[in-house]
Amino acid sequence: MNFLLLFVPVCVYLEFARPDWHIAIFLCACLAIIPLAGWLGRATEHLASRTSEAIGGLLNATFGNAAELIIALVALQKGLHGVVKASLTGSIIGNVLLVLGAACFAGGYRHKILRFNATGARSQASMMTLAAIALIMPASFHYLGGAAAPSKEAGLSLEIAIVLVATYFASLLFSLHTHRQLFESLGEEQNHGHAWSLAKSLSILFVSTAFIAWMSEILVGSVEHAAHSLGMTSVFVGVIVVAIVGNAAEHSTAILMAMKNRMDLSLGIAMGSSVQIALFVAPVLVLSSYLIGPHPMDLVFTPAEVVAVVLAVAITAQISGDGESHWLEGVQLLAVYIILGIVFYFLPEAAGHPSN
Repeated sequence: MNFLLLFVPVCVYLEFARPDWHIAIFLCACLAIIPLAGWLGRATEHLASRTSEAIGGLLNATFGNAAELIIALVALQKGLHGVVKASLTGSIIGNVLLVLGAACFAGGYRHKILRFNATGARSQASMMTLAAIALIMPASFHYLGGAAAPSKEAGLSLEIAIVLVATYFASLLFSLHTHRQLFESLGEEQNHGHAWSLAKSLSILFVSTAFIAWMSEILVGSVEHAAHSLGMTSVFVGVIVVAIVGNAAEHSTAILMAMKNRMDLSLGIAMGSSVQIALFVAPVLVLSSYLIGPHPMDLVFTPAEVVAVVLAVAITAQISGDGESHWLEGVQLLAVYIILGIVFYFLPEAAGHPSN
């Protein structure tokens, strides 16, 4: 998709020469981010080829989430907390349903049975369940806590954010050091081919990240005007459109690894990315909102967002628990994602925001 890099200069031109062309700017920014995220994914894949599957998955998930984090930080600075939360929701469900679903389908089409380490997968699923709980409780507090709840939500969210960050680092210690043998690959194709040099990988990594930051700032500046012009709610744009664009890096690498029957790495990218978004990126955004935002962001997600995450976690845990997968399970994950996308498309704008 390198031809889409042409949209980078087009997007910059429109931003400065035609700032009122919001739909064109939004579409060009989305198309420009896709190949940049792909190059970011390729660079991290080559970095991962020098390490274990667990470290490789972490590297790819971390730098693959750079686009989402950058988009969220720019939106956070502008006070667009609804867009930030929607993009977080979209990243979580997009990684475990769309990315993992596409990987299972593509890998299962080439290999009859995809095998992976069930213990490691269950550990990731447990962390995702923790993420779902972390979303359910603040929302429950908001809707059940009465009139005094809104005034306490910022402090509540800050304390939960600290717990989540501490738990995330504990999970890294578990998977990368004390119990790293539980995350060893069971795949068959382990030939990494000719790896890029460290200097080339890092150079492409930082250049692509810088351009993603630039395109993301332009995208966030046009997203609200473009959404209303296209008849889409800001929640749908955040949960589906922005999340798909931001997940481009995970898409390309996770699918490629599944087709090579390196399902442990594919799972590490897809599930690990969702865990990282929920347990690290979201809390970091809460903490960052005290420094760069017009007012602190809380962790009160809408009922629709909470339900979507809970359902995504439930079906992913069920599919990943036996250590095997095939193309039909990929179709099932994709079907759930499409159903959720349809619901968010028809969801009224007012339903996409808490009542406070």
